[in-house]
Amino acid sequence: MPFEIANITVNERVEMLNGFYRHHAAIPVLRQALNDPIVGNVALVSSFGAESVVLLHMVSVIKPETPVIFIDTEMLFPETLDYQQEVAHKLNLTNVRVIKTNEAALKERDPFGRLHIADPDACCSLRKLEPLEGALSEFDAWITGRKRFQAGTRQALDLFENEDNKRIKINPLAHWRKPDLQDYIINNNLPRHPLVAKGFPSIGCAPCTSAVKEGEDERAGRWRGVNKVECGIHLINGAQMREGAVQ
Repeated sequence: MPFEIANITVNERVEMLNGFYRHHAAIPVLRQALNDPIVGNVALVSSFGAESVVLLHMVSVIKPETPVIFIDTEMLFPETLDYQQEVAHKLNLTNVRVIKTNEAALKERDPFGRLHIADPDACCSLRKLEPLEGALSEFDAWITGRKRFQAGTRQALDLFENEDNKRIKINPLAHWRKPDLQDYIINNNLPRHPLVAKGFPSIGCAPCTSAVKEGEDERAGRWRGVNKVECGIHLINGAQMREGAVQ
């Protein structure tokens, strides 16, 4: 952690940053976050999902050497794996880090690859949370692509958040609307995830993601039929988010 922030708590830094950048647009917020000593060492965590290319493009323009962490759960759609390669190459992202769960842990806790059926929270923890926590251990902050419009659980999303007093979460697109994302992708001639055209506005692991019907919430296709709306990467006070939770 840089000397300048060594004696400042995460919560104090978050309050300062939200005060400084509350009325700034996404690109200035991201540019400052990638260079502000108050923020510290930053990585972008990207699913290379439906709208991920917006932040990936911004980072490629501002600071292409920024570490980009991509979690391969080994249950992703083949289209996502191909798209990750395509986007990284097109945008010349020079520091993409593909992380996976420890093989021994997979064999011990999910030997038949069916943990997502019996206990989806445990599966997300094994395949996403644990490898991500290890990858983020060297960083003071990380960038997410969450937006307020995506779900009721995200309606009060701030630009900067305190993650359990460990790190800062940066949400440059928190205030963006769906048309803003579409316009950015079109204006910058960015490639779209192939599943978007098939009715997948939010894309996770293949067994736990389905197409969304017209009029449904953006994330209605994630864990359909299960009382679960987040993989657990984004927590409230250390607890997994549930339907009806507020943020």
